Amino acid sequence: MQGKSGETKTRRLSKAERRHQLLDTAITIVREEGADSLTLGHLAKRAGISKPVAYEHFGTRSTLLIELYRSIDAEQANALRAALTTGERSFAETADVLASTYIHCYADTSGEWHAVGAALAGSEEKEAVYQELLDGYVQLFAAVLKPHSALPLETLKQRCIGLIGAGEALSSAMVRGKCSEAEAAQTFAALIQSGLR
Repeated sequence: MQGKSGETKTRRLSKAERRHQLLDTAITIVREEGADSLTLGHLAKRAGISKPVAYEHFGTRSTLLIELYRSIDAEQANALRAALTTGERSFAETADVLASTYIHCYADTSGEWHAVGAALAGSEEKEAVYQELLDGYVQLFAAVLKPHSALPLETLKQRCIGLIGAGEALSSAMVRGKCSEAEAAQTFAALIQSGLR
């Protein structure tokens, strides 16, 4: 769209679109420069907006990091859910898909989730969000594995907590180069299968 003087006018982003743009820019900053470089001022500069706009959306750096942490996790959870809700599978196939998709989510983020988590280390807010996200994964794992398990639901959920802890440790080892994605997924699948017996 052009005005009378011939200059091009751009459509103003909605609040939700602007927030999405800022989170996308934030992940780019973390990927390219590291989590320590992510400040609201730097985010505003990289996104081509004024500082007050960045502060209006997030208020503090801690809030920005929490929202970025949630955003990355939501993408991972959606990928996991999508992979697990297509077709019927045997227990071994379910464990393989669950393990490979979970581990791949971490490989896909190139360590950004871990970097943002490390930047939030010690934050009470991060611990609360992490527990909320963990609870969501426990529910997802339990729902997917319940058809393959004779365990009572509460026992299954407790085992899923342990399995997710193992998945986190394997993912972290993979990100640090201690094992390949395929090795981490294979080990996690074996743990899932043995953990439900």
